[in-house]
Amino acid sequence: MTQVTERETPLPTAPQAAAGRRRSPAAAACVLGGAVAAGLGLGFLAVLVIVLWISSPYPDSGPGGALHLAAGLWLLAHGTELVRYETLSGVPAPVGVTPLLLVALPALLMRRAARLGSAPGDGADADEVLPASAIFSAVTCGYLCVGALATVYAATGPMPADPLSAAWHVPLVAVLGAAGGVWSAKGRPVGPLPHRIPAAVRRAAARPRYALALRAGAAGALVLLGGGALIVGASLAWHAAEVQASFLALTGVWSGRFAVLLLAVALLPNAAVWGAAYALGPGFALGAGATATPLGFTGSPALPRFPLLAALPPEGPGTLLTCATAGVPVLAGLAVGWFAVRRAREVSYGETALTAALGALVCGLLLAGLAAAASGPLGSRDLVGFGPVWWATGAAALAWTLVPAVPVAVAVHSWRTRPARQADGLAADGDDEWHDSGVRELRWEALRRAAGTLVPDLTPQEPPPATPPAVEPPAVEPAPAAAPKPARRLTVVTGLHPGLAAAAIPAAPADAPPRPLVPPVAGARVLPRRKPPA
Repeated sequence: MTQVTERETPLPTAPQAAAGRRRSPAAAACVLGGAVAAGLGLGFLAVLVIVLWISSPYPDSGPGGALHLAAGLWLLAHGTELVRYETLSGVPAPVGVTPLLLVALPALLMRRAARLGSAPGDGADADEVLPASAIFSAVTCGYLCVGALATVYAATGPMPADPLSAAWHVPLVAVLGAAGGVWSAKGRPVGPLPHRIPAAVRRAAARPRYALALRAGAAGALVLLGGGALIVGASLAWHAAEVQASFLALTGVWSGRFAVLLLAVALLPNAAVWGAAYALGPGFALGAGATATPLGFTGSPALPRFPLLAALPPEGPGTLLTCATAGVPVLAGLAVGWFAVRRAREVSYGETALTAALGALVCGLLLAGLAAAASGPLGSRDLVGFGPVWWATGAAALAWTLVPAVPVAVAVHSWRTRPARQADGLAADGDDEWHDSGVRELRWEALRRAAGTLVPDLTPQEPPPATPPAVEPPAVEPAPAAAPKPARRLTVVTGLHPGLAAAAIPAAPADAPPRPLVPPVAGARVLPRRKPPA
């Protein structure tokens, strides 16, 4: 006979059971937050498109077509490539130039949803915060569900999205936005890398040179983008008449002009990237073999008149004014070299040069990514290549910033460590010169500058005015008294430290007549004289 033994399963404790019951509503709330973030982005674009459709005097399609177009624009804001079937040739034309200002809408909404999911409650037991990985997964899942529905809905509209392009562009924006929101909600921690990464990589990444290189590369990229925006603004002001004529020629109704204005504003970040690529040298392509560079504008662009395109330089070779845009990448290289210097004496010149080179590499990678995001096709055949070439822009940014960044970083590091090197050189001459050559004062001044007001300034004090000698009173016969004890005399030693001052006043017996005070001597130190042997 077989004996059956029941195994007792331990029941979960009260806190574990409560946590299991609470995690399901918290995770559902995070999923709902991601879906709401996607719905807000879709709703904003839908309202905008509906308003333009209502105000248009030529509504070719009903409200369903406008909503399908809004879904397509929402997918375009993620970098998804749309397909336009209504062309003159009958060949489908891709639309892949993403207005970078539209990308900010889904990214900010996704980041906000992740931050709200990571925010703690009022401290009660029912407000337990999920781990960061669970919040990230839940918010991303909710966002991607709405993204999949929007892709299916836009497929029946006038400009459907390419399914393969939407399959990786929408998750990419969702992942980056959710990761940024969770990281910001957790206090922006910068901890060690996970243990599954090799130890050599973790040790290398822990060095401060990589953080400095990231900072220097970001500074160089910001200078390039600012210079590109300045070039675009100056060109728009220079060609103000052409810009105004192209703006008025596109449409005659206010709703159409408002739509053109919104499109131009959304493309301003793209124009800044194009201006940076123009200043770097590779320039940008305008289709049909047309290319704009500082050395000249060749070809004829196969594009309609648009306000931003009206600010292009005239066709022909470059001028001195167009070549002057090379000052923008030079300034970017100087910025990379300045921010690549570490404020520490123990850093060698080779370490500083390597940090500056890594900063130039980071700047090149950032510009290559921005050029790839700001360019794309606007049609087929002649309009396949539109915008800057990403690999050429990145290589030019690396070369332009690397050349001035390394010598500037070494020069700045040498200038910042100059007082310490002088102090070390003076101290190496001998122990006797420690007090005579002012090395201690030099090091004290460097320490005081580094510490601010925490260290007092040891400047020599002005000696007080000498006291005039007192008038001796008439001699009085002193009373007999005990023999005074031998007085302890003080010796004045000068020339040791200029920051200290003391008065050498010999001790006198109590019954001695008053003697004039000795004025203090600057740079003197008082040492007691030993009592001579009896």
